Amino acid sequence: MAAKETIAIVSDRSGFPLKDAVVEYLKSRDDVEVLDFGLNSAEENEPYDVQAPKVARAIQEGRASRAVAICGTGQGMAIVANKFKGVYAVVADTVFAASKGRIINNANVVTMGGWITAPKLGIDIVASWLDLAFTETMEDRAEWLKGAYGRVQTIEEENFS
Repeated sequence: MAAKETIAIVSDRSGFPLKDAVVEYLKSRDDVEVLDFGLNSAEENEPYDVQAPKVARAIQEGRASRAVAICGTGQGMAIVANKFKGVYAVVADTVFAASKGRIINNANVVTMGGWITAPKLGIDIVASWLDLAFTETMEDRAEWLKGAYGRVQTIEEENFS
């Protein structure tokens, strides 16, 4: 049996209902281990700038390989997560955006908005993002995409100390 991939997840209050649905979906998968950083109820109130670092650090420390972060729009979580070296977060309001973020940009964090995304769509977004690999379905552009990813990492090295 192959090792399970650890997926970290977090939300603020605005994203809690969507997070709850995504956690249930993730726990139903045989190939995923869930590392849940909360919130644990709709009554809790931690803002996106407190919550996003939890999953970003989990990736940096190797406790998770990828993460899902959910706030009202997904944008705040993405901004904060991208402040961490080695974290590549994309906002995904559609399955197409999530899949391309993974295939083209090798995104290891997907963010969504609880005010924007219905639970069923959120699950479909996460499923698509999880089930694809970097450059998959774009093999004809794989070398170029890998080169672009390398250049992004060089920019990151120049700007993160």
